[in-house]
Amino acid sequence: MDLTRRELCFAFPVALLPALLAAESAQQPTALASSMYPFDKLPLQTTNDGQFRAVLKGKLATGESLEVHETTLAAGGAPHPPHHHVHSEMWLVREGTVEITVNGTRHRLGPGSVGFVHSNDEHGIRNVSSTPATYFVVAIGPGADS
Repeated sequence: MDLTRRELCFAFPVALLPALLAAESAQQPTALASSMYPFDKLPLQTTNDGQFRAVLKGKLATGESLEVHETTLAAGGAPHPPHHHVHSEMWLVREGTVEITVNGTRHRLGPGSVGFVHSNDEHGIRNVSSTPATYFVVAIGPGADS
């Protein structure tokens, strides 16, 4: 079958489409699958100010990056100085009392409390109790899984 130059120009992109779609899907990471994370199976890392347990990290099926970890801070401890980033974060306080500073305003939170910081708001957290403080962090948005 002979094709004119015009027909060839129309057919060429259509012929490449399956290869382009396959390459695009190969570059996109697989979304996190439904999973369970038993606490006693989470790897424990120790730092000067406390302990850290990574829970999960990856992409949701809707495309957002997600990272979850648990931190235990020693009395008076802080994981890092105040900072900001594109992703949002939520803290779920399990034990102790923490002080979360958001854009210069301090908030004290105890067991069962939840704190949330919007994308790019400057924030920091520290243990203000005389015993260890434990909390989970849920980070969602661009860069949360890196």
